Amino acid sequence: MGKVATIARRSFLLGSATIAGGVAFGAYLHNTPTPNPLADGLGEGGVTFNPWVKIDGDGITLIAPHTDLGQGVRSLQAMLIAEEMDLEPGQFRVETGPPDGNYYNGGIAYEVLGVDPGDTSLGNRFTMCAFNTFARTAGLQVTGGSSTAPDTFVKLREAGAIARETLKLAAAREAGVPLSKLNTKAGAVILPDGNSMAYTELAAIAAEIDPVSEVTLREPSQWRHIGKSMQRLDIVGKSSGTTEYGIDLAREGMVHAAVKLNPGQGAGMTSFNADAARKMPGVKDVLKLEGGIAVIANNSWTAMQAANAVECEWAKAAYLPDMDKQWAAALAGFDGELDSEVRNDGDIDLALADSATIEGEYRIPYLAHAPLEPLGALVLVGDDQTDVWVSTQMPIFVRSAVAGITGHDEGKVHIHNQYSGGSFGHRLELEYIRHAAEIGNQMRGTPVKLTYSREEDFAHDFVRPMAASRFRAKSANGQVEALEIAVSGPSTMASQGSRSNSPPMGADFQLHAGISNAPYALPNMRVRAYKVGDMPPTSSWRSVGASGNGFFLECALDEAILAAGGDPLQERIRLCNSPHAKAVLEAVGEMSGWGSDLGEKRGRGIGFVESFGTEVAEVVEVTDTGNGIRLDKVYVAVNVGTVLDPVNFDNHVKGGVIWGLGHAMNCEITYQGGAAEQTNFHAYEGMRMRQCPDIEVRTVNTGKRITGIGEPPVPPAPPALANTIFAATGKRLREMPFNKLVEFA
Repeated sequence: MGKVATIARRSFLLGSATIAGGVAFGAYLHNTPTPNPLADGLGEGGVTFNPWVKIDGDGITLIAPHTDLGQGVRSLQAMLIAEEMDLEPGQFRVETGPPDGNYYNGGIAYEVLGVDPGDTSLGNRFTMCAFNTFARTAGLQVTGGSSTAPDTFVKLREAGAIARETLKLAAAREAGVPLSKLNTKAGAVILPDGNSMAYTELAAIAAEIDPVSEVTLREPSQWRHIGKSMQRLDIVGKSSGTTEYGIDLAREGMVHAAVKLNPGQGAGMTSFNADAARKMPGVKDVLKLEGGIAVIANNSWTAMQAANAVECEWAKAAYLPDMDKQWAAALAGFDGELDSEVRNDGDIDLALADSATIEGEYRIPYLAHAPLEPLGALVLVGDDQTDVWVSTQMPIFVRSAVAGITGHDEGKVHIHNQYSGGSFGHRLELEYIRHAAEIGNQMRGTPVKLTYSREEDFAHDFVRPMAASRFRAKSANGQVEALEIAVSGPSTMASQGSRSNSPPMGADFQLHAGISNAPYALPNMRVRAYKVGDMPPTSSWRSVGASGNGFFLECALDEAILAAGGDPLQERIRLCNSPHAKAVLEAVGEMSGWGSDLGEKRGRGIGFVESFGTEVAEVVEVTDTGNGIRLDKVYVAVNVGTVLDPVNFDNHVKGGVIWGLGHAMNCEITYQGGAAEQTNFHAYEGMRMRQCPDIEVRTVNTGKRITGIGEPPVPPAPPALANTIFAATGKRLREMPFNKLVEFA
């Protein structure tokens, strides 16, 4: 094979579609071929067309680099490739692939930059090209921000189409027939006489030719998988209990580890006494770690019990230790330095100058991620390389962190990304992997499986931040004329940045996400955010800033509308300046029969939030039973553009609604003496099955770009429930969890 062919085979040209139309910023860097991570190790006759498809003696392998956290994206990614490649389930296997810059996430740009990748204006294409150049060169391989579908929808179909057309070209040369006479079906090229050539038979031939570089993607009318109800590729394994999660893995000669860490997040350990633990049967060793200890034992239960038996003296945490002090700091933040003023429409000061205003204060608590599968990792540190079996949303960053601990070159650190039993943002963090690597580095040559106890998982979660909000509003004749909202709380971006030694520059947009981007054309509106320090470390939690800000905005807006005798749905529709959002509001009104009489002691309320580019409106219906509030039904209208898998989409939406409602009803994390007081699910209940309402979902497609669905159903649920309870009882709930203020049946 000649040099040109070798470069083409082992490299991949990214981003041609991204910069189409003449945007040239960073074009050379962005279009420089990069090594294909699948090229190394290909056997004789094997072929890889791009970083997502390879065919060798083991068959056809499709790469799904976004981490599957239970949301089904491993299956979705594979089916996007299979759609264009003409493959059927069962004809290929799916792997996560190695950490590699080729798998950068361009779809996360909407949340990171606050721009719309679907905007085709010159300025936006310039910005997106710059972001993609940065993301690729920085190795921004991350799963999060409801970005998997936006990121992969085009690029993975292109990968499948390139493989298909290259295999057709190989078949044309082998069979001596014109390329235009060939078709593909079910993993084979179909010849004009009806005979077929399997892709696996064509691999060796395809390896000798340059991959096709330009392809035309199929029209929606030709789709066989996309938009249809798919059976997820993992559903049989997960239903039968045969799927292996990270917590299920084992290696020959493996030992188990458990940790005991300072309950004050980020603080150290001054001394420890492990005499009692060392005497326990099955305990092999007790190791010192940064911020605590690790017990090595012959099983996880013994390791956890022994870790509890270790006596430790802890240093004090650097943040305010108790909730009273933390709330005082959050409220004082309103008089502190302004972090950002992101919306200032009209003349809010003049509009609110007289006394005919409504005002109030809302609060949201800290919340834990609390995935059902506790944190953990399996690590084997050898003399020449390190292997890590773990579920992580940040594989390239994990590789770098582990290399820094073991001293190996990053190329010798192999990350084997696993199915995860939940995350909700927690697996964006690296602390549990650092601890596993630290233990493994002290036990070189021995596989070490670290599993956090549930209590350690809760105690060392990087929680969703608490926050307070104050609003002032003016309304008359059923219409809202002015609204001012200020939010004060800890900065997630600053906290996450401090752990990666890259503190963000500028304001934290998550402090006002879900408010500043609301599609309400109020004549007078101002949004301000205040950043509060000296708080426990925080992190991204499912829907991040919008998770609480939706509650702040939608309840304040409801108060203002009702104070003027207006209709909450109709006034939102009147204020709406987005056709996408307006269609969602109208749809949820139609679904719920808005305006009809529900009868005595019943209520109906609405919440609408746009987050991650997805518009979601929810109407909740409840009954005041006398023995508590019963949730009867939830209507949900969602606009994500094209729905890729209707069944998985429906499950996503319903799961997000339950997640949002359950946390609003029952959950909080509080601090005493610098430590989280809630240590297990008995003190952090979520929603009980008996409390779960019937949920009806409708998709609204106004022709916009594809957006994500993992997080957007969460933010509208709390305000919709709070507004509904007010409609049923006349009691305004301004603080979560709501079970502090009302009983639930």
